[in-house]
Amino acid sequence: MSYYYGQICQIIFMISLPYICCLSFDFDDVFVSLKDVVIGNGKNVISSIPTPDTLFRLGINVVAGLPFEVVLSAVNVVCSAAISSGTIRSRITPDLNKMNFQLRTACNKYEYPLLSSSELWNNPEFDRNKSVVIYASGFMSTITNSSSIDELSKVYNCRDDVNFVAVDAANFVDTLYTWSALNTDEIGKNIAVGLVELTKIVPVENIHLIGHSLGAHIMGAAGRNFYYQTGKLIPRITALDPAKPCFNEGQSLSGLMRGDAEFIDVIHSDPGALGKREPTGDIDFYPGGLGPLPKGCYDIGCAHARSWQYYAETVYQGNEMSYLGVRCTSLIQAEEGKCPGPKVPMGYAVPKYLKGNYFLDVNGEEPFGKQSDAGFLESKKNCGTCQN
Repeated sequence: MSYYYGQICQIIFMISLPYICCLSFDFDDVFVSLKDVVIGNGKNVISSIPTPDTLFRLGINVVAGLPFEVVLSAVNVVCSAAISSGTIRSRITPDLNKMNFQLRTACNKYEYPLLSSSELWNNPEFDRNKSVVIYASGFMSTITNSSSIDELSKVYNCRDDVNFVAVDAANFVDTLYTWSALNTDEIGKNIAVGLVELTKIVPVENIHLIGHSLGAHIMGAAGRNFYYQTGKLIPRITALDPAKPCFNEGQSLSGLMRGDAEFIDVIHSDPGALGKREPTGDIDFYPGGLGPLPKGCYDIGCAHARSWQYYAETVYQGNEMSYLGVRCTSLIQAEEGKCPGPKVPMGYAVPKYLKGNYFLDVNGEEPFGKQSDAGFLESKKNCGTCQN
């Protein structure tokens, strides 16, 4: 348990350090304020503690996750207040000349600066007749150390019907969290410049933006700024557990918002902790319910990563229906059959005309989708990888 609290302390430190570095104040005041926020959030939680019967039904994962949710809610309040004060500035500012698009095929990686994106689109291995998926990973990840980029490029190359492109934001999301959060809008603006170049070759209808954690907010900013520049909306943004700390609608960092694309689908795997709980898209999926820890996860890092792992499973051709959700207000009601609407696929094949909040159960280990076929996925283990 001390390890998990260590994770929280690290997040608090990463968020708070720029504030400490940039301002002059009494440290006692800071800790008193933080204590007050935690206590205030604690009172709210105590007033809404579920009954023992409900706790039993929700399972031990959710109960274990409550302390993290309380502390991270306090962190979110402190971070938002600090950023809104206008006294914090990122010391590492995004530089358009140091950001790249990377085309990933099964065997090769081709990287070009955003400002020279036309060279990437003219690469012989870039197929203009295929659609384009552009992916941005999250905090503390780069183009060379991201498991999500590796896995998503693999599953999309297995389909062989898209060009998979990753965004290399250099070190602008691999720094102190607050600075990384402050950089999301600027990174999104820079990506929009590359998207404008892309649409000179590929119809905008063929573009799909995907982002995990901070990457979801980056892609929201990219879609928003693309619209400002062209008057056209990107057809779809998929947000994988969009980051919660520091991002609040109506404040300095609002992050991804409805309207940033024609259609936004969201998968919440760590709601209320590292990921946002409130609906953020046109359709929001809650696999495993509203608790911060889905089955099989005992820390928030695991839960936060589940969103892209869930999504990746759905990309395999023949496995698109592996996660089926129903429009509802909670997982318990969905499981008790109190939401009799039709079941719809989460992830790759989500119908783009749907709206609302959808709930579904998941497995605690791979394959995570209740409708996934373990044998089928095992047969795809090497699909999308280089066979030379």
